[in-house]
Amino acid sequence: MDLDDESSLRPKKENTPSGLWLTPFARLGRTHAFGTMSDAMIAVALAGSVFFSVDPSAARWRVALYLVLTIAPFAVVTPLIGPLIDRISGGRRRMILFTTIGRGVLAWLMTRHIDSLLLFPEAFGFLVLGKSYSVAKSAVLPELVRSDLGLVESNAKLSVVGALSSMAGAAIGGLALLGGDAWPAWVAVFGFGITTLYALQVPKTVVAKKPASANEITELKTESIVYTAATMAFLRAAVGFVTFLLAFEFRGGDEGLSLSGIGEAAGVATGHLRNQDVFGTPGAPAWHFGVVMVAAGLGMLIGANLAPRMRKRFIEERIIFLALLLLFTGAITAAFALGVLAAVLISFVTTIAGGTAKLAFDSLVQRDAPDANHGRFFAKFEGRFQMSWAIGALIAALAPIHPHWGYAGLAGISSAALLWYHIATQESRRRATPTKSDRPDGQLPIWERENIDPDQ
Repeated sequence: MDLDDESSLRPKKENTPSGLWLTPFARLGRTHAFGTMSDAMIAVALAGSVFFSVDPSAARWRVALYLVLTIAPFAVVTPLIGPLIDRISGGRRRMILFTTIGRGVLAWLMTRHIDSLLLFPEAFGFLVLGKSYSVAKSAVLPELVRSDLGLVESNAKLSVVGALSSMAGAAIGGLALLGGDAWPAWVAVFGFGITTLYALQVPKTVVAKKPASANEITELKTESIVYTAATMAFLRAAVGFVTFLLAFEFRGGDEGLSLSGIGEAAGVATGHLRNQDVFGTPGAPAWHFGVVMVAAGLGMLIGANLAPRMRKRFIEERIIFLALLLLFTGAITAAFALGVLAAVLISFVTTIAGGTAKLAFDSLVQRDAPDANHGRFFAKFEGRFQMSWAIGALIAALAPIHPHWGYAGLAGISSAALLWYHIATQESRRRATPTKSDRPDGQLPIWERENIDPDQ
């Protein structure tokens, strides 16, 4: 075998994204399923720990610092280390293994520090590894499926698997929590052990043996891709913003005054008679956090199923426009809703909008950049999107705003994004409808079917 031949290093691609139980895609799918399930267990462990019981005002600076540290790796990995890993046989597979083992080790450390402030750096290290895994997965996937159409279907299937696994992991973590605060993290350690075994079965691939050609770079700088990538970055930032806005909303409140001792008790009684807050501000009930997590999981599931169906009827730009419209509608409605209902609504619509738009973006890149190396550039875009997520989260961490003001602000920015995207993509939405494919796989770009003349 000629090791210089890039095709000799690629695994045999499958005819269908679902494939058989031992296909390369199925191996990646099992790795993704157990990984996301274990991630959800860690989320449950954090919800019952000191991470969600510290005074929000005292924790904001710490959370902001770790989010800055979260952004830093993507600023370095995406432009510098990423291309090098792409050219090494099994480079992205090694990153999947590294991030899986690393999350397992951090989950074990969390079992020891579940009630310690050391949990904060461990949790954010876990976050960085999880985001890095997403980048590696985006690079590997195109090498494991046959066609561009299969690539979008496979992305959708992985999204469905991730949503179902997350909900299953949250349920398992909730049951484990009955045994103690550290039990969900212990179960996650076991889960990451299984994930590592499956990750070892993911084939070694060369994502991009050669640097990007001028043709690739030109294709990926088309107006439709540039504008849509910017919109996707905004949507991913919105997800990060909502995530941390709700996280601070559900954190424990301020401590009240101690009621021990006769003198202190008398002082508390006096303060209470003067309408002073002496009992503190209790945090939201734990079930609020659980309901919001379920809403996010359902949103991911619906978005993954909705995008391929919409793709058969609408062009990609219109799907992303509808995702923006959904985010705006959900945010403005949540701004006037009450209590946990508002949080559930904004969590639900944000995950639907983000998931649907991401699959539409993948399809658009395949449509307008057919000659590009999709593994290399999907990883590049995913790195940018993950960094956007962290920036959105950083804004929510630094700005101590009331959730309803946050929803209203998100609605305002979404309306501006809607107008900008509608104007920016007018040209691409006016293209003539093709009736014959000029692509090797015979796939037509997804245009509005109602414009196709049935007599042609």
